[in-house]
Amino acid sequence: MRLSPDELIFWQHGFFKINATLVYTWALMCLLVLGATLITSRLSNGTRSSRWHGLLEIVVTSIEEQIKAVGLNQPQKYLPFLGTLFLFLAMASICTIIPGYEPPTGSLSTTTALALSVFMAVPFFGIEEQGLGSYLKSYMQPAVIMLPFNIIGEFSRTLALAIRLFGNMMSGALIVGILLTITPFIFPVVMTLLGLLTGLVQAYIFFILAGVYIAAATRVHKPRHK
Repeated sequence: MRLSPDELIFWQHGFFKINATLVYTWALMCLLVLGATLITSRLSNGTRSSRWHGLLEIVVTSIEEQIKAVGLNQPQKYLPFLGTLFLFLAMASICTIIPGYEPPTGSLSTTTALALSVFMAVPFFGIEEQGLGSYLKSYMQPAVIMLPFNIIGEFSRTLALAIRLFGNMMSGALIVGILLTITPFIFPVVMTLLGLLTGLVQAYIFFILAGVYIAAATRVHKPRHK
């Protein structure tokens, strides 16, 4: 049993190789782009909306509400980034119902890349909202002595994001695989649904944590009046 899709190599030439993580990641991105293109091409501007229009509106509205719930008062501004993160992670879990598919989130390289995306997005949105000077001063809150600790905290939470998602996704897939091997005719559907639920929960947690980090970075620190 493979612990990571990185172990399944389709092509290799010297240092360069194409493994299952790359293949499934690109396939998933193509699926998302194709799905978005097909759904948006069928949107109607009339009084009678299509089922696709209604489905898309429910998804977008739900994501916006969750973004607003973490403290971001302009959800439309953060929807492209946070919404894409959630949809990628959610679809990576949903596609596990396809035989032979292994979620790319079972690879530490994928979860690290996602965590680094959040790591770069936090200062980007923070500087955009507060300005460079105010954002850099936030690292010295509540006192200057906290500067090294706040910097270490930025890196440590990025590492925690990557390892948490990787560990939960890998362990969930591993447990389901072991149970299916032991009892292949009794619990396959139940275990598949359990793994699917676990993946969706992890996608939601990663999405919420990313939103919380961005909300903390965009919060304007008002000076205290004596």
